[in-house]
Amino acid sequence: MPATAADTFAPVDRRTLFGVIGASSVGTMIEWYDFYIFGSLASLVATHFFPQGNTTLALLQTLATFAAGFAARPFGALVFGRVGDVVGRKYAFLVTLVIMGGATFVIGILPGYQTIGVFAPLTLLALRLLQGLALGGEYGGAATYVAEHVPNNRRGFYTAFIQTTATLGLFVSLIVILLVRNAMPKDDWEQWGWRIPFLLSAVLVIVSLVIRMRLHESPLFVKMKAEGKTSTSPVAESLGNSTRWQTMLTILWGAAAGQAVVWYTGQFYALTWLETVGKVDFVATRTIVAVALALATPFFLVFGALSDRIGRKKVMMAGNLAAAILIIPIFKVMWGFTPAGGTYSPVALTACVFSLVLLVTAVYGPIAAFLVECFPARVRYTSVSLPYHVGNGYFGGFLPVIATAMAAYAASRPGSFPVDPQFAGLLYPVAIAAITFVVGMFLLRETSKLDIHNEEHAGVDTRRQPAVLIGLTVLTAVALLLADQYLLPTFTPAGEPPYVQYVFRALVVIVIAAALVPRMLRGRGTPARS
Repeated sequence: MPATAADTFAPVDRRTLFGVIGASSVGTMIEWYDFYIFGSLASLVATHFFPQGNTTLALLQTLATFAAGFAARPFGALVFGRVGDVVGRKYAFLVTLVIMGGATFVIGILPGYQTIGVFAPLTLLALRLLQGLALGGEYGGAATYVAEHVPNNRRGFYTAFIQTTATLGLFVSLIVILLVRNAMPKDDWEQWGWRIPFLLSAVLVIVSLVIRMRLHESPLFVKMKAEGKTSTSPVAESLGNSTRWQTMLTILWGAAAGQAVVWYTGQFYALTWLETVGKVDFVATRTIVAVALALATPFFLVFGALSDRIGRKKVMMAGNLAAAILIIPIFKVMWGFTPAGGTYSPVALTACVFSLVLLVTAVYGPIAAFLVECFPARVRYTSVSLPYHVGNGYFGGFLPVIATAMAAYAASRPGSFPVDPQFAGLLYPVAIAAITFVVGMFLLRETSKLDIHNEEHAGVDTRRQPAVLIGLTVLTAVALLLADQYLLPTFTPAGEPPYVQYVFRALVVIVIAAALVPRMLRGRGTPARS
């Protein structure tokens, strides 16, 4: 008979509980700050680390370097997920914090292209990969650590505090940028002042390390280790046969992919779009997004708590459906209030971005609890991290590059898309959110009532998985191949290295492998049900 929550959960006093949540959240927020400060300054970084002459290409190269950090996140999930499942949750996310902070600080002192030539973008790329590895090991650890301390019936609410950290990290990065930018002349800011937000990371990391060093290991992990129940090969256990691969792919397509594109559209792409397409100035763009983030952030907790009452699946799927329907209309309204599109109104633009972030909170607020509930404790750190970071690393991280490429193509080929060129890039997140809604409704189970202390997988209905997942991965491969062959060459100038095309080719290999590997593996198993 499965253990009940009453049997397995030892109550933690309120002060200790919020100490755990606070320490985990602050550290995770700082890692997000470090990771996103690069994206927040992408247009300025492009002028320092890449050869100039073509503004669009330099921006795309910077966005691709930004995306490279996302590409590394699944590998960080494997490396540090194993550390977290074998050595301990606390140890793993202490190490990731140091790596992330160190890489961010070095970006702040890295000489530009004019000084060290091609070594500037190459070193920048290596540092972004380190950041991606670190972040790949951070999120799953923080979500798992908090979830293993809290009561089963409030897991959605308490883990939603971790969900606020990504948005808060972006918010803090924008506030720091605005404060530093307004404290100096524009020329100084563009020459060297932009480095200060990167350098401040060292201070933030030291503060977070002091806080996290005081934490104790997860009580569930301590209990498992004492009983000899921890995994010695968490990666193999997570991906060791076709059923487990199918489970990972289902969670990727049915939850993580849609969440990723909604998140990056509502926050990062909105920021880039306002500045580059809407022609809103640098300071105003970041002020608009920062205010919208501040207003919307409490709704992560609202939707997390709602998922405790009505279920994770209902909240997340409603968010994906709403996003698929509303993203393009919201951007059309935004266009009318930008300097490029009509009468400029910062208040109206803030309201529009707030609406986009509200969609983010619906899909993102419950997902930490959902992921934790889908996997057994012995491999939870690894298993939670993988679909989350593949979804956010590839579907979300490459969104600015893909959307910018689609918009450039639409501008060069009028009438080639069913929407105006300035909205063409939005077709990508809309399509992915719609696919996630269909797959999630069709294949996911509800998990909110499960006890995470048992040793069973849950959350996925595998009876109809193979055909759906193979079809989706092949469709993705075809789409990426078409983009590689027809979309990117349109705006890649002659004689320039087709930098972004290499990224797409790598993605094609990954999605084809994702389609074939589950069929090649011979393991057969029936997933346990709770």
